[in-house]
This record gives sequence, C-alpha cells and structure tokens, in this order.
Amino acid sequence: MVQDTISEERVLIVGVELGTDTIHIDNSMDELEELVKAAGGIVISRLIQKKDSINTAYFIGKGKAEEIKNYCDELEITTVVFNDELSGAQLRNLEKIIDKKIVDRTNLILDIFANRANSKEGKLQVKLAQLKYRLPRLIGFRDYLSREGGGIGTRGPGEQKLETDRRHILREIDNIEKQLKEVEKVRSIKRKKREDSDLPIVALVGYTNAGKSTLLNKIIEMNDEYNDSKQVFTYDMLFATLDTSLRRGKLPNGQIFLITDTVGFVSKLPTHLIAAFKGTLEEVQYADLLLHIVDASNEDLDIQIKTTYHILKDLKVLDKPMVTVFNKIDKADINNLIYDNKYVDKKIFISAKDEINIDKLMETIEENLPQQFKQVTLKIPYDKQNIVNYFMKSYQVDKVEYIEEGTILNLTINHIDLQKYKDYIMN
Repeated sequence: MVQDTISEERVLIVGVELGTDTIHIDNSMDELEELVKAAGGIVISRLIQKKDSINTAYFIGKGKAEEIKNYCDELEITTVVFNDELSGAQLRNLEKIIDKKIVDRTNLILDIFANRANSKEGKLQVKLAQLKYRLPRLIGFRDYLSREGGGIGTRGPGEQKLETDRRHILREIDNIEKQLKEVEKVRSIKRKKREDSDLPIVALVGYTNAGKSTLLNKIIEMNDEYNDSKQVFTYDMLFATLDTSLRRGKLPNGQIFLITDTVGFVSKLPTHLIAAFKGTLEEVQYADLLLHIVDASNEDLDIQIKTTYHILKDLKVLDKPMVTVFNKIDKADINNLIYDNKYVDKKIFISAKDEINIDKLMETIEENLPQQFKQVTLKIPYDKQNIVNYFMKSYQVDKVEYIEEGTILNLTINHIDLQKYKDYIMN
C-alpha cells in the first residue's frame, strides 16, 4: 500500500472555469482531488470560480482570494491547491492574502513523482523537472518554503529551501543532465541486448490509473516462468507506479515476448515532466506493438484518449501498430461509451481485475505483432527427446506422430527457435 511519511494535510482545492475548457470543470476537480489524495492530503472542500480570463496578478480575483482566506480560517485548512499552473508572482500574491501554503497542479504532480520515483533515473528526471519548474518562481517559492512542517509541494529540491542563487541552480540542472546522459548509455546497452534477443516488444501506454500495471501482472501470470517476484506494484491511485517495468509474456502459440509498462499520463501533465521523462518514454519507440489502455468507466475517457494520442504523436510513434484496450468493463456500459473514433482503430474490451476477455486480448496481441512465426514440421531423433519436451512445454503442438526415425511435430514456431532448430525442419 502507498503511504506517506507526513500526516494528511487539510486541503482546499480551487479551480477556474473558462469558456475554452475542453474537460468539464467538475471532472477536472475530481481528478485534482485524487492527485491530492495521492500526495498524502485530504480535501476538505472545493471552490470553483467562473471567469472570462485569468487574473495576471492573482489568477483568480482578489476578492475571491480574500474569500478563500476566510474559508481556510473557518475550516482549518493548511494548504490551498490550484487546478492550474501559477506564476511566481501569483504564488507570492496569493500567499500574502490567504496566508496559507499555495500549491498549483504542476507542483502537486511533481511532488507526487518525487515521492514515488524509485529508480536512479526516475529520481534524477523528477529532480530536473522540479528545478526547471521552480527556477522562474524563486521569489514566490522562498516565502512558503520557509514555513515549518514541509509536506505537499516541498519534496525534492524544496528541502533545500531554494535559498541559493540562480547560477547555483543552473549548475545543478547541468549536473543532473550529465548524469542522465550516463544513465541513458546504460539503458542503450540494455536495449541493444533486447534487440539482439529478437523477442517482440509490446508497450502498455495510457492514462494513469487505467489499469496498466494490473493488466501487466495478469499477462505475466500466463507465462510458465512466472513467480510472484515478477509482479509489479498496483494500487487504486493516480501515479501509483512511475518506473518502467519490463517482463516476459507468452502468447497462445507459445511465442515469448517482452511487455513493458510506462509512466501514466494525466491532463495538464507538466511540460517539464514530459520533457524529463521522454528518455523513459522513448522506450515506446522500440516497441513492435502499442496497447493503449483506457479506463472505460471514466466519464472523460474521450479526453484521456486524446491526451494519450497527442503525447504519442509528440513521441512520433503513431505509425506503430496499436490496439485500444478498454479496461474496467466490469464497471462500465460498453454500449454507451462516447469517444472519437478517429483516435480508435482496432479495439478490445476487457477487465484486467476480473480477467474478462484476457484470452481474447492475448489472441489480439498475437494477431497484431509483426509476423515472426512459421508453421513447420519437425522431425526429432529419439536421442533428442529433450528437444521434444521443450516444444511440448513451450508451444501449442498441432500434431504428434511417431515414426522409426523419430518424433514428428507440427506446430507454429517463432523465428528464434526456427533458426536454432533449423536442422530438424522437414518442410
């Protein structure tokens, strides 16, 4: 279970509704509440203001800021979280009036990432994104980072109070970027080894909390080599896992393949974070098939599909084969799903949790991976029964026949074993 080391902060979430918004404000605020929960806070109340334009000094109106101060005093609020990104001046001006810690959506997401990243690369990526985000906001941050207690919005570089000059922070950014280049070299070596293995790669992409990790676990359970240590962490929470996972799966025809999970997406995902995690997301570029996982029970699934689509477009991977997997159909009416069909070509409906249509999904993966199999007839001498045992265990054998010269097997074989056992092929 995900736990925070700090006690839950009492939070007021604030949103501004503009006529140009593409996602309904209530749904966006629901998502913000889940983000606060993921950061270790508890939302006591929410406030939404309708505006034609953003106030450059306070983001909201000054009068609304004074109203928020009263809310905070009455409800014993400790932190106010805004649903959009704030400038340094806006942070400073809001804190002067409200006299509470002010956190915007971007800093909140960065804070969650700082608390969840486990790998060296993940930690470096998050720290880099935090520094780049906070650099132009040093004045606004100095005020509330000097407060006692820490908590939401103060993890990572915030612990330094940013009581340093701009040049020092720029040097730190440069240092982290150099470290990331070294990490990239290691990742490139590992990637080369995967490519040399010739195993096809399937990448899971999509919105955070759509069920990617749960599905990954279900798929690897179907592999004969499976054991509990291969399981990846799952939890019903936004950004429960951040680090990329790579596991081995097995298709119905016996073909072994690699399946990788990726960091989930979210609306208004910070630009710095997308840029920082592009190194990890670039793993998608080496996949043979993309599975776009969508939470079918989410009211804003169309927005989530488009958000993922545009990030994949930025990564230049839309030319890859892709199947849209509508997950959580145990909680949705699949006959009334509303989404833009131009973003969805091949699709399948499943429930990873209840194991509905997982077998059909595996068949779909098999059908959409690049052709790497061949139907063959093998003749295995009787003194090579270990090879027969391998094929009987690893493949779906269509026919077995025993003749004087040995055992005849008819099966669909992957191209790796095809090369390895080519001396036994009869056709």
